[in-house]
Amino acid sequence: MENNATSNEYVRGTLKTIVLNLLAEHDRMYGYEITQEVKERTGGAIALTFGALYPVLHKLEQEGMLLTESVEVDGRLRKYYSLTTPGNEAARNKTNDLERFIDAVRLLLAPRLAAE
Repeated sequence: MENNATSNEYVRGTLKTIVLNLLAEHDRMYGYEITQEVKERTGGAIALTFGALYPVLHKLEQEGMLLTESVEVDGRLRKYYSLTTPGNEAARNKTNDLERFIDAVRLLLAPRLAAE
């Protein structure tokens, strides 16, 4: 249980970046599709809940980062999300920031060389 709780803590801090990055790779996606893509690409190590995902999608939409389009599929409305121009820019910036942060954390976690 603790491992899952810890993982959730990291996901909360990076969810906006994860969503922006996925949408930058795809023209458009809907919520369930985003959750499945994350699950598949991480081998199940990260499982997004709708309760975590949808507030982030709504916030990004309010911030002008996303456009939405509702499409009827099998008699149900499916809401697709795509990036705006500022959303694409934010995806690049946030992804670069996260990569730099991960590199810095790796340096902190790596054992110090005995020669130092």
